[in-house]
Amino acid sequence: MADAPRQTVTRGGILPRIVESWWAPRRVVRGLSAMPESGKLIVLMLAMLIFLIAQAPLRAREAQLDPSVPFDARMGGALLAVMFLMPLLAYGLASAMSLMMRATPWRLAPEHSRLALFWALLAVAPAMLLWGIVAGMIGPGAALTLVQMLAGIGFLGIWFGGISALTRRK
Repeated sequence: MADAPRQTVTRGGILPRIVESWWAPRRVVRGLSAMPESGKLIVLMLAMLIFLIAQAPLRAREAQLDPSVPFDARMGGALLAVMFLMPLLAYGLASAMSLMMRATPWRLAPEHSRLALFWALLAVAPAMLLWGIVAGMIGPGAALTLVQMLAGIGFLGIWFGGISALTRRK
């Protein structure tokens, strides 16, 4: 009797799922598809909090190089952008993606569109922390460009993997 392929199931909490999202985003997002709306909001806000923390080294570097705008003011601006404006943009983007999918033979429910986007933001958060460290400690250059590319490609791969896991044929 041939051995059936083993399907790994993510155990534990959020951290193992974030790590697994980098190589199996479809499986992770499919497993999270029953998440309630309150959970999706928590995922989004947790991602935004990590994005805010990731900006601290860069903002400190900028304040050191140009003391005319203090660190507190820079972080205040980042707080406004990341914790208040970005969630609104994320909801708008998720809604737009759901509407755009109506022009295709596949359907993506609005709640699934939100899950795919919000989870991709949270899953890419560790790469954003690395971006913040590189931006703050090294500054502009090849290393920062490489980390930005890693974060961008990771985000798109996880987001589109999540979308493909949650779409259904007409």
